[in-house]
Amino acid sequence: MESIVKVKKLRENAIVPKRATAGSAGADLYACIDEPVVLAPGKLVKIPTGIAIELADSGLAAFLFARSGLGVKHGITLANSVGVVDSDYRGEVCVGLCNVSDEPYTIEPGERVAQMVIMPVACAEFMEVSELGDTERGAGGFGSSGRR
Repeated sequence: MESIVKVKKLRENAIVPKRATAGSAGADLYACIDEPVVLAPGKLVKIPTGIAIELADSGLAAFLFARSGLGVKHGITLANSVGVVDSDYRGEVCVGLCNVSDEPYTIEPGERVAQMVIMPVACAEFMEVSELGDTERGAGGFGSSGRR
């Protein structure tokens, strides 16, 4: 399933997202900053990408995920776990990063800071009811099915 995502550069030094390989699910997002940003341990920072996007239809959304190398090697991950860019948003795509390591990390201009995956979403309607259907699991959650 292929879809066109329109990308508008908001700054001259912005880099259009790219998939690293033909099999890559996500397209890399790049830091559109003029100078390095030091992300101290336990701190958060919002990194601009310098781009805005337009998705093909309202049944799609862009999801921002951490880059595995930054997370595993340096403890740099997304502040909100997964970012969601709605189909009707036309502002700059920014990436909230946090440093969960005990070492500072320097984000360089043009560095790949996250990956963006375009996925379909179910645009559900919500209906209030007084009862829900029964299931074998019921209300069991948070480890109710056991450790192994």
